[in-house]
Amino acid sequence: MNITHFGHACVLVEIPNAGTSTRILFDPGTYSQGFEDLTDLDLILITHAHPDHLDAPRLAALMAANPAAELIVGEGTLAALDDPDFPEHMRKPAHVVRPRQKLTVLGHDIVVTGGEHACIHSALPTSENVGYLVDDVVFHPGDAFDEIGVAVDVLLLPIGGPWMKIGEGIDYLRSIAPRVVVPIHQAGLAPAHQNMHCQLLKNLAPETTEVLVLDPAVAHSL
Repeated sequence: MNITHFGHACVLVEIPNAGTSTRILFDPGTYSQGFEDLTDLDLILITHAHPDHLDAPRLAALMAANPAAELIVGEGTLAALDDPDFPEHMRKPAHVVRPRQKLTVLGHDIVVTGGEHACIHSALPTSENVGYLVDDVVFHPGDAFDEIGVAVDVLLLPIGGPWMKIGEGIDYLRSIAPRVVVPIHQAGLAPAHQNMHCQLLKNLAPETTEVLVLDPAVAHSL
């Protein structure tokens, strides 16, 4: 499996499948860079409609360049796609999913987790967030730390945001104890704090977990 981090929440995962690879892109949002020229995408998964996870104009261009790619979104994301300037297969995604749903797409088993964005403040309305567990191999939780109750090989772990503190991320990492954890969702942190949070993960991760900090837009083989 190859994995490429395009900054913040956007990650490309290439999973071997029947002699080829399925190219799965998570959350191409406003804080991410370098995904715009990707081709031969098979799946695009959106956890929720916040702009740092869904940059609608760039997603539209990406889907125009990848007409065969299947878009998977939660029900709460549909309103963000309701724009006549967007291609029809973006406004009418191939799959509109709900929490706890299980589906098989292109030979891959996807479990939809979560349902609600982590609380930023009680005075703000709640919003939808779903996570995606693909083949019990790679898990992108979006903006929430929902317990999933299964083993995960690769965890894409948020390390910064107005809805979390790093101690919560560390506890979540310990509860899942994956083979590999890739820090994501870091664009709102100053570089010094990004480094500090990643070092805390390395110091406090389970002994069996590798903390893998990826260089931007560079593919890494796992």
